[in-house]
Amino acid sequence: MSDPTTAARRPAWLSRLASWDVAVIAIAIVVLLVASGTIDNFGTGRNYTFLLLDLLPIALMALPMTFIIVTGEIDLSVASTLGLTSAVMGSLWNSGLTIETIIPLCIVLGAVLGAVNGFFVTVLKLPSLAVTIGTMALYRGLAFVVLGDSAVADFPGSYTSWVTGTVGGSSIPNVLIPLIVLAIVFGVVLHATPIGRGVFAAGASDTAARFAGIRTGRAKFWLYVVSGAVAGLAGVLWTLRYSSARADNGFGLELAVVAAVLLGGVSIFGGKGTLPGVLGGVVLLSALQNALRLQDVSNEALNIVTGVLLIISVLLPNILSSTRAALQRRRRRSPSPKAGALAGAEQ
Repeated sequence: MSDPTTAARRPAWLSRLASWDVAVIAIAIVVLLVASGTIDNFGTGRNYTFLLLDLLPIALMALPMTFIIVTGEIDLSVASTLGLTSAVMGSLWNSGLTIETIIPLCIVLGAVLGAVNGFFVTVLKLPSLAVTIGTMALYRGLAFVVLGDSAVADFPGSYTSWVTGTVGGSSIPNVLIPLIVLAIVFGVVLHATPIGRGVFAAGASDTAARFAGIRTGRAKFWLYVVSGAVAGLAGVLWTLRYSSARADNGFGLELAVVAAVLLGGVSIFGGKGTLPGVLGGVVLLSALQNALRLQDVSNEALNIVTGVLLIISVLLPNILSSTRAALQRRRRRSPSPKAGALAGAEQ
């Protein structure tokens, strides 16, 4: 039997890892196994390559989104940032700049777009939901201003082939390697550094965190900058994967990013969540979408599935939390059998 004192000293993220997070990861594995055995072509190496390439932009943008939602904020402009950086990438390529110059410029552009969100949220104290809905529309509109309805598709073959290529002829895409490195870095920062503890503290109580000396405004500002930069990188990789810079690239992807983060156990109210759970949510969502596509399910139905998962990821944790709290209150009100036996012996 576990020692209650030891359980009380257990970090909050480890407790969550032993419950919701593990359940999500287990469900994702089950879905992969069942789909591989029941759906034609799902279990092939080629399909797994496509699945990993499809989840790459979602996973990338989910990394900083996890931090932002843990602080109690949100960023709905990530997919539009991806689209705008893709459009700028095409425009700069048409203007004659080299791809080696364009890629860092696009990442810097993403960081600037994120800084705009951070300024409005942390300096002007505007609600992040309203701000990022506004910039979601603004950045997407600017993408069409930059590139219009046209597409740029003559990017260097060495870059596009690397993005779509695999490691040593396996089913593992080359671009999965930098994703794994970034996931490890983000995971260590969130769960094993003072920065991560400050992020959780800001989400639990912004006021208390500030009284504890944590500069929550500055932390949130830089989280938005990082979110924008990563979305810019996702825009670069998306463009090179499809060898097509378009203003509508990544349209609607913000819903999948938020759904994956919440499905992975991050509380929409802030203060709770783990990065392993989020990555499990990304795999689960991407596996379901891939399986449904192989079954010729329409994009509209895929959006419905994503929406349903988003609702479930918000409702179910709250229902479980309320049930757990009710059970704990009932235990506190009910005397233990041992206490009852002692009382009877005294009488």
